[in-house]
Amino acid sequence: MAGSSGISRRTALRGGAGLALGAASLGVLPLFGTPDRKQDPASCTTRDLSDSERRLIVSNWPGYMDEDDEGYVSTLTEFQKRTGIKVDYTADVNDNLEFFAKVVNQLGSCETSKRDMFMLTDWMAARMIQIGWIQPLDASKVPNLHANLIDSLAGVGWDPERKYSAPWQSGLTGIAYNKSKVKDVRTFEELLTRKDLKGRVTLLTEMRDTMGLALLSQGADPAQFTPDEWDNALDAVSRARKDGQIRAFTGNDYIQDLAAGNVLACEAWSGDVAAAEDPNIVFVAPEEGQMIWADNMLVPNLASHQGNAEEWINYYYEPEVAAKLAAYVWYICPVKGAQEAMEKVDPSLVDNPLIFPDAKSLATTHSFMALEEFQVRAYEKDFADVSGG
Repeated sequence: MAGSSGISRRTALRGGAGLALGAASLGVLPLFGTPDRKQDPASCTTRDLSDSERRLIVSNWPGYMDEDDEGYVSTLTEFQKRTGIKVDYTADVNDNLEFFAKVVNQLGSCETSKRDMFMLTDWMAARMIQIGWIQPLDASKVPNLHANLIDSLAGVGWDPERKYSAPWQSGLTGIAYNKSKVKDVRTFEELLTRKDLKGRVTLLTEMRDTMGLALLSQGADPAQFTPDEWDNALDAVSRARKDGQIRAFTGNDYIQDLAAGNVLACEAWSGDVAAAEDPNIVFVAPEEGQMIWADNMLVPNLASHQGNAEEWINYYYEPEVAAKLAAYVWYICPVKGAQEAMEKVDPSLVDNPLIFPDAKSLATTHSFMALEEFQVRAYEKDFADVSGG
């Protein structure tokens, strides 16, 4: 494989951060950390209107909020009633890079994104914090975050004191299949090679999820892999795409095709499968292992209602509220005390491993290696070449 510069990808990765990857690479990928886009959050602010404008503008992923129904009042409605804050809530985050493209020009120029909060996955949250696009949270206004965040999500290297981020939900990346249409699927390798699945498999557009499982399927550790191991895993995915094994690379929108039988098996996020409530759709941890991640609440530069956003964070870190939300969305709950609070919300979910995974399940999970800037550019370009992104 060669970039437009004529330098092999393997050479680029071994060459270091100073190696140019060529115009095509730079055009496809976000230019994290470049001087014209980096900001100082202390100097890219606006007056907080929270006291006079009880309003909050939030962007989140689909399927991440409970909804009002007959006899049921959602956590969002309860928040508005309790605080008097009107929330403009939009589920317009379908993919981290896609959302990045929506806000890059504004945030990179110290202009408003017209949002007070958005939720992004660990790696993208880390990059935005590093380039100064995210405002620090006032710890005194989010005491529940610091008191109730579960230990496994505390102390992350890119935000060790959770000064800038608050996990919204966490989840697992594994395999889903429609058991009414196909026999059991147990490995990621089967997605790439099983003949009865050909043309009816989807993988995720999230590089770290797809390539994390691909690395595991090759016997490599996603948290610490070599350029050769990366090449081997990428080649396996590339072969499957060229052979017609893979139907598409998708964001959150694979569940409908899976339920309809257009897709027989796919790479999937645990909460999507749980929320689908379709008895034919099965989520399994691949035998090779599964990936774990969190999506994080972030307040961007020039958010004009930061105080209201902090009220939101503090509210959702109340164990009773977190349990109610978790019972609806079925992702891993990041809040201490929520499992006990679930006894009153829905006792049947207290021991649900997709919401409150036990130590055995967590032992099968892996995270993706922290990448240097030159690696981000190279790996994202590699993956875009294969996925068509």
